[in-house]
Amino acid sequence: MNWLSDFIRPKIRSLVGPQKDVPDNLWSRCPSCEGMLFHRDLAEQMNVCYHCGYHMKWSVDDRLANTFDDGKYETIAVPKVPVDPLKFKDRKKYSDRLRESQSKTGKQDAIVVAAGTIEGQPAVIAAFDFDFMGGSMGMAVGEGIVKAAEVAVKRGSALIVVPSSGGARMQEGALSLMQMPRTIIAVNRVQDAGLPYFVLLTNPTTGGVSASFAMVGDIHIAEPGATIGFAGKRVIQETIREDLPDGFQTAEYLKEHGMVDLVIKRSEMKEKLGQLISLLTVAYDDSGNNGTGKKDKSASSNAKGAGKSGRKGGNATKAAATAKVVKMERKPASKPQSPSKEAGKTEVSDETAVASAPKKAASGKA
Repeated sequence: MNWLSDFIRPKIRSLVGPQKDVPDNLWSRCPSCEGMLFHRDLAEQMNVCYHCGYHMKWSVDDRLANTFDDGKYETIAVPKVPVDPLKFKDRKKYSDRLRESQSKTGKQDAIVVAAGTIEGQPAVIAAFDFDFMGGSMGMAVGEGIVKAAEVAVKRGSALIVVPSSGGARMQEGALSLMQMPRTIIAVNRVQDAGLPYFVLLTNPTTGGVSASFAMVGDIHIAEPGATIGFAGKRVIQETIREDLPDGFQTAEYLKEHGMVDLVIKRSEMKEKLGQLISLLTVAYDDSGNNGTGKKDKSASSNAKGAGKSGRKGGNATKAAATAKVVKMERKPASKPQSPSKEAGKTEVSDETAVASAPKKAASGKA
């Protein structure tokens, strides 16, 4: 008999009174600066550290609710696929891993497809759930991308894919690798229909996902500090036997080298997505009418040309749309204008030149 635990502890508890259990999830630690973050403040900041600005992992449900207008969206059912077709087993059965992930996340697989509006613009989003087996791409994920593309074409909406994945799912073998060309074909159909296709790269985007649909978007957007690449940094170092530059495979590094168009903070993401969708969407109905009752031949030709180039209005429109969004982030210093020395010449500003680029491209195709 232990008198400390049997007599002293109950006596102290009776004097102090009952103690309330404190939840262990009230505070989080930032992986970057190791600062302590209160859960309510962190949720208000969209899971972005309010000490250093590090973008932490964000749940799919919260991302969709903060991206669509008023947090309202329609969840699109993903077609069912065979479960464990290869009867794969490592330390445990693949079917058991699937059931564990489904119980943990409440999702059927690693992708969620939803439709709604962003700043009043119709959009379909296919978002990955990294908590479901690391967001790995299997047959169900491939079906999700295909379904999202079909819905986007049917409704005339922009398609936005939000990958967060370690790559192809090894438990499905070659069946998972087959999803790479399938997803490419799916997004090509969206582009052939003259609809914009955006990729929002989050941390991490690697493996077979980065080698397929994640790198063929009209505009590539990334969250700050996101890891984006195919093979891991350590594997590359051991293969080439050379030191890699600082910031290798980060969103900022890829933007400097032309793989990413824009790096946007979460707090600004919804607004910028709405602007990009409106800039890359031509408003005319299925019959080609431009709102005046007359058939707009130029709009029809632009849509056909967009199908061939994979972008609405071609590369010039993409450059113009990206430039307009970038212009809001950094405004060039204004220079004093001097009168033109030669008669008949007028000075054209950079903004006017960028805005006229898609018009010249459209007239050239016509």
